[in-house]
Amino acid sequence: MGNTMEKKLLTLAISLLAVLVLLLQPCAAARPISETATIDGSRSQRLPLRGGPLLRGPESVAFDGDGAGPYSGVSDGRVLKWNGKARGWSTYAYSPGYSANNCTASRIRPAEVTESMCGRPLGLRFHYGSGNLYIADAYKGLMRVGPGGGEATVLANKADGVPLRFTNGVDVDQVTGEVFFTDSSMNYQRSQHERVTATGDSTGRLMKYDPQTNRVTVLQSGITYPNGLAIGADRAHLVVALTGPCKLMRYWIKGPKAGTSEPLADLPGYPDNVRADGKGGFWVALHREKFELPFGPDSHLLAVRINADGKVVQAMRGPKSVRPTEVVERKGGKLYMGSVELPYVGVVSE
Repeated sequence: MGNTMEKKLLTLAISLLAVLVLLLQPCAAARPISETATIDGSRSQRLPLRGGPLLRGPESVAFDGDGAGPYSGVSDGRVLKWNGKARGWSTYAYSPGYSANNCTASRIRPAEVTESMCGRPLGLRFHYGSGNLYIADAYKGLMRVGPGGGEATVLANKADGVPLRFTNGVDVDQVTGEVFFTDSSMNYQRSQHERVTATGDSTGRLMKYDPQTNRVTVLQSGITYPNGLAIGADRAHLVVALTGPCKLMRYWIKGPKAGTSEPLADLPGYPDNVRADGKGGFWVALHREKFELPFGPDSHLLAVRINADGKVVQAMRGPKSVRPTEVVERKGGKLYMGSVELPYVGVVSE
């Protein structure tokens, strides 16, 4: 009984310490959001994972060129495909070295132990022209799987001779096929992501993979916790989420400012993935609000929509138990929501 109580107290202490660390980070103040532009994310449909009680974390959500899906990477290293309510999820892709026996989590072998061997897909994007799916895997690096799925091929696990330690976000230029992706830290792996925030680590990198030459180019280094990214509607710039600083950065890939970056927005929370909304703006998932406490009203910001100028024009709120990592808008106003912690993909209607 005593050991159980000690474990509970230790868990509570760790949770409070994690909150304190986030509260002490130097996030700038963000502009207030109009309540009239707020979506209620608490009433969401769920696309539940099947494969054991410890399978979780459908972080990134993608749809293929035919509109099928969603597809999502989960905690045992696989990428799953949703086939409708009757069939549910099926395995679409997996990393080299994957095996169900070694990668299925259990209470004595949690996913945090197996993921370095089995992989942890954090970002997914299809190139519609080729049907290829590009995967940013935290441990394996940048991977690709051809049409129809199967075992993924590792395209890059280092850049400029330096290993990719925390491969995170990815997006694909649908015209050129160029792939842009991030490495959140050169010092810490995903299992140590709290250290990236707590130490203010600024060794993150933004990179480009050219499928014609198989070459990886470092576009910018020395970035503080670069996470998700998305290509702008003009295909001239990237929007990159900086998790620790609670900011968005714009990096120019074309035009007179090509090769330079600039601040785009201060956010009201810690951003994860960024997705274009099809209207010239972006949805930014927020894992946690700034100054959020574990007590009080059970409601917080889940995501914000920003316009091309970086202004927050819409928000989604929901219960604190939901901490999204990606929000994808589809036709009809449906918002598909990924999470690194939950055992389902949420679907919210505006």
